[in-house]
Amino acid sequence: MKTPTPPAEPPKPGPQDPAAGSGLPQHGTWSGRFSEPMSERMRRFNASIGFDQRLAGVDIAGSRAHARMLAGAGILSKTDFDAIESGLSTISDEIARGEFAWKLEDEDVHYAIEKRLTELVGDAGKRLHTARSRNDQVATDVRLWLRAAIDALAAQLAALRRALLDLAERHAATIMPGFTHLQVAQPVTFGHYLMAYDAMFARDMERFADCRRRVNRLPLGSAALAGTSFPIDRDAVARELGFDGLAPNSIDAVSDRDFAIEFEAAAALVGVHLSRFAEELVLWSTPRFGFVTLSDRFCTGSSIMPQKKNPDVPELVRGKSARIIGALTTLLVLMKAQPLAYNKDNQEDKEPLFDTVDTLTDTLAIMTDLVATGLVANVERMRAAAREGHATATDLADYLVKKGLPFRDAHEAVARAVREAEARRCDLAELPLVDLRGYSPLIDADVLDVLTLEGSVQSRDHPGGTAPRQVRIAIAAARASLE
Repeated sequence: MKTPTPPAEPPKPGPQDPAAGSGLPQHGTWSGRFSEPMSERMRRFNASIGFDQRLAGVDIAGSRAHARMLAGAGILSKTDFDAIESGLSTISDEIARGEFAWKLEDEDVHYAIEKRLTELVGDAGKRLHTARSRNDQVATDVRLWLRAAIDALAAQLAALRRALLDLAERHAATIMPGFTHLQVAQPVTFGHYLMAYDAMFARDMERFADCRRRVNRLPLGSAALAGTSFPIDRDAVARELGFDGLAPNSIDAVSDRDFAIEFEAAAALVGVHLSRFAEELVLWSTPRFGFVTLSDRFCTGSSIMPQKKNPDVPELVRGKSARIIGALTTLLVLMKAQPLAYNKDNQEDKEPLFDTVDTLTDTLAIMTDLVATGLVANVERMRAAAREGHATATDLADYLVKKGLPFRDAHEAVARAVREAEARRCDLAELPLVDLRGYSPLIDADVLDVLTLEGSVQSRDHPGGTAPRQVRIAIAAARASLE
């Protein structure tokens, strides 16, 4: 039998080598396979350390749990485990103090931390990566980071909802026009209108909570794609890191990002709901509506027109939603043609994800501030607008139906009465009783009760209706749900 030729001894690192002193490969965790170094252009194109360094905290947490599991399984000695624990604590402190050296040549946050750990504790640092790959490592880091982001965003949504509930309670009986097709439809209360947005944000919180359940599955232990031959205890790692369970398939665990896409979809809906509310504020703050006044500190002026007061916060909120929707589209397109398992494409998942969380965090904060401290309802203008457009026409039709007239006949009679009111340039409620009786003999003096704005909103006294009593009930229920 021919004796195999021993492998050539690798070159000793020199002072110019980025990994010199760490004992790690010169050009990355994988460079022993290659006969030439990366070009500088490739190094820049390939690196993610400029943005994924924000995963450092969760990367260290994941490494600690992994090391503890390896020690518990007898794969790592206690001496090595203690050294790793000490080294990771030092690195965590360096990062907190802003003293950690983030270098382009380190490629990503994972290698940067591992290299520094090896500089600090020697061979023990090299043993940390036993039974894991950067594929399951990064998938774990992203899930840990996103889980915390979801919790923080849910708390911000709750704060926005509380501000809305406070405003709605103050205006539970404030009458304004409700719209369909942006035309005056029926009288509602401003409190009821605000509670419509609370209902949207409540569903957004539910979606985040549901998404979190699928985010909170541990990929670590999947290694590169097939799992590992070491006797690992994935359940122990999941318990330490607070995961609800394990990602059940190693190939899927390292390669898919549907949990991030699901989050982006939920975030995009929050953005859409914020944008719709912002659009209302833009319209309502114009002189043509005049329903609300925005505090000066949330607005800007014009460089040429001295009289201008522009609603920049709502306009920017409306615009920021486009970024979030774009991030959702980015991740969907990123994943749509990837074969199993992991591909480097997935490095592009982080910047859209980070940007969405940052954008939504800032947007929720300023909208909460605006609702809580910078939004004044112009009550009389709202009421005057509710008297335009024959808002109580449906109430008159309902009145006739209750008197026994079929709804379609009642609808026709009221439509003719509206046409008459428009010809006289008055509101339907301003037509004399004798004229109203000309459209139906069923109309009597009690019709005046249903044609008033107060009578209209009070009559919708059922769950989900705009009656002030129901609005206050809904507010109490929403507050209870936030406790």
